[in-house]
Amino acid sequence: MNTNGKQKAILDGQTISYVVKRSPRARYARLEVRPQSGLAVVIPRSYDVSRIPELLNEKRRWILDKLAKLGHINLPSAGARIKSGDTIPYLGRNLRVVRRKNSRQNDSIQVKGKSLVVSLNSTGVSLRLILESWYRREAEKLIRKRVDDLSRKVGVKFGRLTIRGAKTRWGSCSQKGNLNFNWKLLMVPEPIIDYVIIHELAHLKEMNHSKKFWHLVGQHCPEWRRYRKWLKVHEAKLSAKLPG
Repeated sequence: MNTNGKQKAILDGQTISYVVKRSPRARYARLEVRPQSGLAVVIPRSYDVSRIPELLNEKRRWILDKLAKLGHINLPSAGARIKSGDTIPYLGRNLRVVRRKNSRQNDSIQVKGKSLVVSLNSTGVSLRLILESWYRREAEKLIRKRVDDLSRKVGVKFGRLTIRGAKTRWGSCSQKGNLNFNWKLLMVPEPIIDYVIIHELAHLKEMNHSKKFWHLVGQHCPEWRRYRKWLKVHEAKLSAKLPG
């Protein structure tokens, strides 16, 4: 990586500019965001610049918040209400929300062709909350099945599996071998869901992002680079589409 001039990175779908500064007094890498100059990555002389993209990705929420507050970027609005006729992503395709009144049975949600039919018996309930609850249930079923199947393929055993609504992560693996996945994975194509799962399962063997780790991921997901790029490009858009 060239350390002269402006560099570019994509964080949560946002293209940001930054400069890299080597400092003889720096003992570790740090980030600075200033009103006039924007983002700078200050690194020691011996720091491997190939690690900078990973550093930026780990701190992306802090970076984006700081840059937005200073007017360097505009973050997408996540407060719009979902209504009948809107489209929402499901397993990589867009479904049109069709809301129907149902006075004879309990609330239900069904995928019918290119539509997501939401039949409601209740009134005054947020459509967004109903859809989020449905996404979470579907995520629990699909992700648990894929984790069971892929863990045997990778040759690892995991502890507890939890579906959450993390703001900045698609998945995580704890030191105890517990796995967490974001319910918003139900919005992305299934091969990319498998990539995220394989990524976290690989951490059960390699709790790092070393070459050995990525080699292991590549053994079970040869197109991981393309899938990781897809997630970075679409992350902000997916989060804004169905906030929560």
